[in-house]
Amino acid sequence: AQVLTIASLAEAFGTSNMPVREALRRLAAENALEISQNGSACVPVVTRARLDDLCRARVAVEGLAAELGAPRLTASEIATLQRITADQKAIGRNGSIYELIAKNQQFHFTIYRASGSDVLFQLIETLWLRFGPYMRLLSNHVAPLMRAGTMEPSGRHTAIIAALKDRDFARAREEVIEDIRTTQE
Repeated sequence: AQVLTIASLAEAFGTSNMPVREALRRLAAENALEISQNGSACVPVVTRARLDDLCRARVAVEGLAAELGAPRLTASEIATLQRITADQKAIGRNGSIYELIAKNQQFHFTIYRASGSDVLFQLIETLWLRFGPYMRLLSNHVAPLMRAGTMEPSGRHTAIIAALKDRDFARAREEVIEDIRTTQE
């Protein structure tokens, strides 16, 4: 695991130590980083048990946010979800895996934001922050498959949109949950 020091991060971002120290403190409070006694930070070790625990929480919280958000999505927001999915397909073959990850987050957060629950949304942001190292590992595995055309980057999203258009909100929730589980596997 790469160790991050306040001094090296401050130098890399061209800032003083104070804002870096505060950012590291906040990330540690969210359990996205572990801080050692000497003040250096590192990403928590990626383990299957942690992944399973995170995904269990994601299923519960994001499933509820999808259930609450789905009926509240406007036609314009559903059109936005369709555009994001089209962008994902275009990015899949030639684009950056990081761009694809950003589009994935944009897709999900559009649905979750519609829930109207600040509490759920904040919990989801924290879960996604903690899920970051797993997405990084996944990207190493997925990028070659997408470029070869053997993996569809937005297949589950298409199913979510179909459920939303059918106004089948229970199915939309289940498709969101299946998307999380597919990523977990």
